[in-house]
Amino acid sequence: MRCDGLVAEVQDWAAGLEEVHRRIAGAFARAEPRARVLAYLRGLLGRLERKNGWTLAEAAGEVSPDGMQRLLRTADWDADAVRDELRSFVVERLGPGGVLIVDETGFIKKGSRSAGVGRQYTGTTGKIDNCQIGVFLAYATSAGRALIDRELYLPRAWTDDRERARAAGIGDEVGFATKPELARRMLTRALDAGVPVGWLTANEIYGQDKQLRVWCEQHGLPYVLATRSTDTVATVDWRQRRVRALIAEVPAEAWARRSAGAGAHGQRFYDWARIELLAGFDPGWARWVLARRSIPTDLGETAELAFYVCAGPAETTLEQLIAVAGGRWRIEECFQAAKNQAGLASYQVRDYTAWYRHITLAMLAHAYLSATRATAEKDDMRRDPLSSGARLRASAVGA
Repeated sequence: MRCDGLVAEVQDWAAGLEEVHRRIAGAFARAEPRARVLAYLRGLLGRLERKNGWTLAEAAGEVSPDGMQRLLRTADWDADAVRDELRSFVVERLGPGGVLIVDETGFIKKGSRSAGVGRQYTGTTGKIDNCQIGVFLAYATSAGRALIDRELYLPRAWTDDRERARAAGIGDEVGFATKPELARRMLTRALDAGVPVGWLTANEIYGQDKQLRVWCEQHGLPYVLATRSTDTVATVDWRQRRVRALIAEVPAEAWARRSAGAGAHGQRFYDWARIELLAGFDPGWARWVLARRSIPTDLGETAELAFYVCAGPAETTLEQLIAVAGGRWRIEECFQAAKNQAGLASYQVRDYTAWYRHITLAMLAHAYLSATRATAEKDDMRRDPLSSGARLRASAVGA
C-alpha cells in the first residue's frame, strides 16, 4: 500500500507539471518548441548533476543539444508571457497578502561575451568576480516563497558599447538602468497585475534609493527597507538627520527584545527600536527608522547595528515591522533552491534573450516545486506524519 501511494503521488506530480505546461502553452507560436519546453522543465526538475543544454537534451532522449539551444535562442515564444503565467500561478498557490522581496544574485562566468558579464561585486562569492548579476522579485507567504520576476543588470560598459551589446543580442532600445530602477520595473508589473501584496522588503542597495521609497508611497506599497547608517531622513521637526545619529539618542528602556523569526538554530532574537519620522504623502500613513541590535554572547563583544527605513499604515506595530524585516532571507532561500534544484545558474548561453528564457523557465520549475511542497505540507497536516509526501519530495522532485 505504501508503494502504491508513492506511485500515485509521483503520477500526481507529473500531472501537475503538465498542467503548468498547459498554462504557458499560449506563449509558444509553434508545436515543436511548445513540446520541447515540457522536456526542458522535466530536466530542470530531474536529478541531473548539471542542467545545461547537453544534459537536458540527453535526459529528453535527444542526440545533441541543438534543439534545447534553439529553444532558448531562436524559437518563437514569449518569455514575458511565461513570466506572467508564473506570477499568477504563484499567487494562486501560495495565497494572498504576501511580502514582495527584491534582491540580486550573481552568476559566475568565464570570458567577456555573455550579456552583462563583468567584474563586479556579487554576494554569491562575497567578492568582486567576473559574473552576470540578475535582479529578482520574490513573493512570500506563510505557505511558501518563489521568484516571480527577473531583470538582467547591464553595467555601463555594456550599454555604452552598442556594438558589443548587439553582438550579445541586446537591442539598441535597452539602455542603462540602476538596480533600483530595475526593481521599480518589476514592482510596477506586479502591482499592475493585481498581485495581492502586503509589504516590500529589500537590502541596502534598494533601501537607500529615495526614489524607490517615494515610488512605493505613491503606489500605496508599505515597505521595510534596509539602509546604511549614513542615510538621511526627515524627522518630525523637519530636520534632516542621519539614521545612525537618531538611533544613538534612543534611551536604553526604549529597546525591545524580539525574535525576527525562526532560523536554522532556533528563534533569532535581537533588540529593536523605532523612531517615528515626518509623515509622508498619505495622512493615514507613518514613516519610521527601525534599528536592530545584535545581542553579544561573549564578554567584550560589540553589538552590531542594522538600520531600516519604513513606511506604512500609521497603526502598524513594531512586531509587524520586525516580521517583515526578518523575512528578507526568504529570497536567499529561493536563490539557493532554484540554483540547486531547478538549474537557475546552470545555463551555458551568452545571448541576452536566451538568458531571460532560461532564467524564466528555471523560475517556473522552482515555483512548481514551492507550490507542490506547500500543497503537500497542508496535506501532511491532515494525515499521518510518516506519509509518503516527504519521500516524494526527496525522490521524485529531487528536494
